[in-house]
Amino acid sequence: MTDPFEDPERLRRRALDALTTARARTALLTSCVDEPDLTAQHSPLMSPLVWDLAHIGNQEEQWLLRAVGGRTPLRPEIDPLYDAFAHPRATRPTLPLLSPVQARAYAGEVRERVLDVLDGVPLEGDPLLDAGFAFGMVAQHEQQHDETMLITHQLREGAPALHAPPPPPGSTSGLPAEVLVPGGPFTMGTSTEPWALDNERPAHPRLVPAFWIDTVPVTNARYRHFVDDGGYRDARWWAPEGWEHVRRHSIGAPLFWHREGGQWLRRRFGVTEPVPDDEPVLHVSWYEADAYARWAGRRLPGEAEWEKAARHDPATGRSRRYPWGDADPEPRHANLGQRHLRPAPAGAYPDGASAFGVRQLVGDVWEWTASDFLPYPGFAAFPYREYSEVFFGAAHKVLRGGSFAVDPVACRGTFRNWDLPVRRQIFSGFRTARDA
Repeated sequence: MTDPFEDPERLRRRALDALTTARARTALLTSCVDEPDLTAQHSPLMSPLVWDLAHIGNQEEQWLLRAVGGRTPLRPEIDPLYDAFAHPRATRPTLPLLSPVQARAYAGEVRERVLDVLDGVPLEGDPLLDAGFAFGMVAQHEQQHDETMLITHQLREGAPALHAPPPPPGSTSGLPAEVLVPGGPFTMGTSTEPWALDNERPAHPRLVPAFWIDTVPVTNARYRHFVDDGGYRDARWWAPEGWEHVRRHSIGAPLFWHREGGQWLRRRFGVTEPVPDDEPVLHVSWYEADAYARWAGRRLPGEAEWEKAARHDPATGRSRRYPWGDADPEPRHANLGQRHLRPAPAGAYPDGASAFGVRQLVGDVWEWTASDFLPYPGFAAFPYREYSEVFFGAAHKVLRGGSFAVDPVACRGTFRNWDLPVRRQIFSGFRTARDA
């Protein structure tokens, strides 16, 4: 079978499909609420939805029309308004933003012209064009903002605006609680994945001692034992900064949980419901994940451990693209693409298991790791420093795997996410590990 990244016509179709899928999701997220909800700021942690919409169009114009297509700028005067580094999210509502009608028209005009560029530009001969990288980068950027907008929908008060069927069932019956990953070298990162971003590169050897890792993510039932055991009231389990943070903000459970009549309830996209025991815990910070792991006598896995458990094939010694192999994700492999508005129960997606038998490493919840967000040996920023390089350091912790809100185009076995250790509005969970 021809590699779709090598056949020019299949590559153009792949790029077109990625851009079209992203835009359809953007349209859903911005058409399911009225204009006041688009222009309102639902949390100081997030932008108004209309800012994300116009920012998506502006980034697409800058990279695909101007940088790749060499076209005359459409709206250069709005570039400063939609520069994510120039304006913190909390202040963006004060800017003279495009209205929802204007933002839709602008993004639509950009896309129409981008399709002309895609039809005619050679997908080779330049780092931005090789294998359609710039188109893949822009599709990933839009999908990442779609996930951000979905977070805003979760923070939004009011009646449900989004609907989706439940995920498939899962069961941990017969599954071991943890699996052993033998010690030894493996190849981390990638030098061959055409649309991989700069922080995933280059591929390099890592020597990882043997360790045990949870077969499935930590569930609500397991996490509730920590809550009910007074975990949020016991400084022994917390990093000092985490303990100060939960005390200062009176945090006593995952975000969106509350106790009523002796039962834990949660709010999920406008619906209040009992916290389901069998789903992976969601909306916990790195500090909460770390505290739970200490309480359980375990620890968070390091980023290299997580990736080895997900990608290493001990039979061949090579690293797979995904836990299940090299094939692109299908619905049977993982809970991705906002098909479901919640994580699947623990033990779901047996077809997505890694070579070691670890389940749900991709999809469902972003998984906090113990690692700081740092560059790989030989890292080179591309195509701009602000994507990764400015975030490197101890201030940000790495998350891996992707959540139910992540599209497959923005999710690989090598994909790295990062955030501040206090963040809880993101679709984050975790699993634990221990030394062998």
